[in-house]
Amino acid sequence: QAVAPLHPVAVRCQEAQVVVTVHRDLFGTGRLVKAVELTLGSAACPPVAQSAAENTVTFVAGLHECGSTLELTPDSLIYKTSLSYKPTPSGNLVIVRTNPAVVPIECHYPRKSNVSSNAVRPTWAPFRSTLSAEERLMFSLRLMNDDWSMERLSNGFQLGESLHLQADVASGDHVPLRLFVDDCVATLSPDRNSSPRYALIDLSGCLVDGRADDTTSAFISPRPRQETLQFTVDAFKFAGDDRNLIYITCHLKVSPADQAPNPLNKACSFNKASSLWAPVEGTGDICSCCETGNCPLYG
Repeated sequence: QAVAPLHPVAVRCQEAQVVVTVHRDLFGTGRLVKAVELTLGSAACPPVAQSAAENTVTFVAGLHECGSTLELTPDSLIYKTSLSYKPTPSGNLVIVRTNPAVVPIECHYPRKSNVSSNAVRPTWAPFRSTLSAEERLMFSLRLMNDDWSMERLSNGFQLGESLHLQADVASGDHVPLRLFVDDCVATLSPDRNSSPRYALIDLSGCLVDGRADDTTSAFISPRPRQETLQFTVDAFKFAGDDRNLIYITCHLKVSPADQAPNPLNKACSFNKASSLWAPVEGTGDICSCCETGNCPLYG
């Protein structure tokens, strides 16, 4: 939409950046806001240009910049940010004559087609071929609601409930990738090496918490898609500690989707009915090291 008092904010979603143009008559009242009172994203990025003739202010930011967030859906990558207006006191430094405002901004990109306007099928490049390609991998780990349909609004749990955790990777123009969770550790502080600590997933993809008595923790099989891995963990607390905040830190990795899972790249759960470890995909023998504890840790 054209930038005008009727439509004071215009957004252009480009391949690698978002361009936001703001008319300074933000509220359509004829009172122009100051450029310094407008910022973009949680990082409060300032505008990069302004036009006195058109009374507009322009922001340009990379899709990952200015504190934007990424939401993954089955079909889209959604980059979210916001335009913030925070009025400063006028002349006598005591009063303001406008309310602050926040305008949510989203850019949607398809996950299953070429974002470029050129009708060209991209040539897949190995994800490990260059550092710049490797840096475009976007990993996420989220708490989901019980039916996995959306991110959970609360991170509070009662003992007896289950945490639904979902790991994703947005791989861009790479060979198709399969996501794995190498390890997850729970701690009482953000430092994953602090004590006490409890391993939920260990040994390059063994969900060892499911091996404990009276737990139902397991990977969800089959996967909804190769770049997603879901697992449940029964809620718990650290014995002898009254703190009710627990940090879970996970190491995520990918392998080419056409590479068969192996003892290094696997997702294995313990089946209490059969007393055997079972993989989400691959042959059962890749999980045998979960029991012996001698899985390869690097490679």
